[in-house]
Amino acid sequence: MTIENAVEAAHEAPTSIEYIQHHLSHLRNAENTVNLDTFWVSAILGLIFLGVFYMASRRATAGVPGKLQNFVEAVMELVNEVVNSAFHAKSKVIAPLAITIFCWVWLMNAMDFLPVDLLPKLLGYAGVHKLRVVPTADVNHTFGMSFGVMLCIIGFSIKAKGLGGWGKELLTAPFHAHGFMAIVLAPVNFAFQMIELLAKPLSLSLRLFGNMYAGELLFILIALLPWWAQWLLGGPWVIFHILVVTLQAFVFMALTVVYLSLAVEKH
Repeated sequence: MTIENAVEAAHEAPTSIEYIQHHLSHLRNAENTVNLDTFWVSAILGLIFLGVFYMASRRATAGVPGKLQNFVEAVMELVNEVVNSAFHAKSKVIAPLAITIFCWVWLMNAMDFLPVDLLPKLLGYAGVHKLRVVPTADVNHTFGMSFGVMLCIIGFSIKAKGLGGWGKELLTAPFHAHGFMAIVLAPVNFAFQMIELLAKPLSLSLRLFGNMYAGELLFILIALLPWWAQWLLGGPWVIFHILVVTLQAFVFMALTVVYLSLAVEKH
């Protein structure tokens, strides 16, 4: 390589700030309104989850179970323990919902285990030059999932208490006054109910987003180090991050079950 080529290559190499900004930039549509990478990665992972569990159900046997069946049954037992301990009403939806949330969120979190430059570089050959592979590091996605949980909370409440009962609770809880004071405190009760309702999805989304965004950023910073330092620091962080990825999926699922359990309780 000549001196001129070396200077040109050094000039074209991105700086640390440019490298970080590039890896934190989303692939968006022409109108710059939709994060296409978040949408497609989460959709593909959702299909993988459905395909694996469908395959396990088709291959399930009453005899000696295979490795896939053992894995699926272990996940289902873990989730069922949480559901049975936290959700005391009867519902055919809550267990499948909890299993879906746990597995889907875990798969999206686990995209952090891939090397930072792997998928962006592979898709770069196809002309895709921006890609973020961790959907849960996108606050729009975590807010979207949490908004879905909020709709479930409202739906479970109305189903358990009726539309009139749910509306009455919005105006009477938490103070439960009577007579004239009930009228006076109705706006206060409604304000508290709205704060509680909005705080649940807000806490869900920001907790998941904050942990996964921090993990993604740390992997990007490790990728800026020399190769020997990447293995030295990246290896222990990956091992620790396995706990973070699993714990965040479990917390999102467990809190969803708890919130839905509170939604069907009658005061």
